[in-house]
Amino acid sequence: MKSFASVFEQYNWDDINSKIYNSTTQDVENTLSKSKKTLDDFLVLLSPAAQPFLEQMAQMSHHLTTKRFGKTIQMYVPMYLSNECQNICTYCGFSFDNTMKRKTLNLNDIAQETEVIKSKGFEHVLLVTGEANSTVNIHYFKKVLAQLNNQFSNISMEVQPLSEEEYRELHQCGVHSILVYQESYHKETYKEYHPKGKKSNFDYRLETPDRIGKAGIHKIGLGVLLGLEDWRTESFFTALHINYLQKSYWQSKFSVSFPRLRPAEGIIEPKFIMNDKDLVQLICAYRIWNEDLEISISTRENEKLRNHIIPLGVTSMSAESKTNPGGYAVDIESLEQFETSDERSAEEISKIIKNAGYEPVWKDWDKSYMMV
Repeated sequence: MKSFASVFEQYNWDDINSKIYNSTTQDVENTLSKSKKTLDDFLVLLSPAAQPFLEQMAQMSHHLTTKRFGKTIQMYVPMYLSNECQNICTYCGFSFDNTMKRKTLNLNDIAQETEVIKSKGFEHVLLVTGEANSTVNIHYFKKVLAQLNNQFSNISMEVQPLSEEEYRELHQCGVHSILVYQESYHKETYKEYHPKGKKSNFDYRLETPDRIGKAGIHKIGLGVLLGLEDWRTESFFTALHINYLQKSYWQSKFSVSFPRLRPAEGIIEPKFIMNDKDLVQLICAYRIWNEDLEISISTRENEKLRNHIIPLGVTSMSAESKTNPGGYAVDIESLEQFETSDERSAEEISKIIKNAGYEPVWKDWDKSYMMV
């Protein structure tokens, strides 16, 4: 059966990289003048040649975002359920070879975490785990969802790749969206970053969004870990993936996130540096290319950037995030996946959004809309 792998194989990393870096000023001007943008146009907007046009791109991105999404920012918060992991990933604090304290929350722990999170106003929770199939598996997820389904109006998950049938089970349990990051589309070096564990299987991970789409999940989130390989080339392949998924699973919505490599216990330094100006260019390029795409910014990013990025194309933001299991109420000493950069309270972020002329949205979905 057809999957994204068949599309991916038609493209060569070095060829795409060359096209991006050989784009010209004229290419950018031609692209910006078009009413409808293609993947080739997205490639041009990623290029160094587009940097002098950043102000024009920002204005276009703002206009397109407000036209499609209004002046709203959806608020969400991650709840880390477990830092147990069977993979060795050279960039992650949860990596199997880090000899640190591990913890998987039980239902009582989750109840305590939920109480604190709900007290801050959140109705959208993102459940996150490491990839430990023997501990945090479909049976564990179903128990957790049975407890949380009536607590939150919107539940997203970022866990290990699952089978199509397991994704169907999550959908039936009330999961609204699934996030899965390829981490890197550079197949030749992927194994270097994932030397051990199920995650080292590049192709299985590449086809995970297909299984999510076939399972009928309402929204699919993609992204790469920015800092492993050239961000411009990685982002083209992310957009290629999104473009394929939107055509293949048109019933689903799609989002993109931009996790930049952040400090964590025992991880590598970024191989490629992406500065704040680069990130702004990437956000604007995505929005100009794809008006319907949801764009998320997490607390990995610094306060100054998050303050100023609100009008430029973002549709959702996390706040007051803890990246260790039990970090809100139960066990603040357990191992974090990475350090957050913006540690301001949800209330502070809400005020900043309002001061920018936008409305923080705590609930934009209701379980009664679910068709299962």
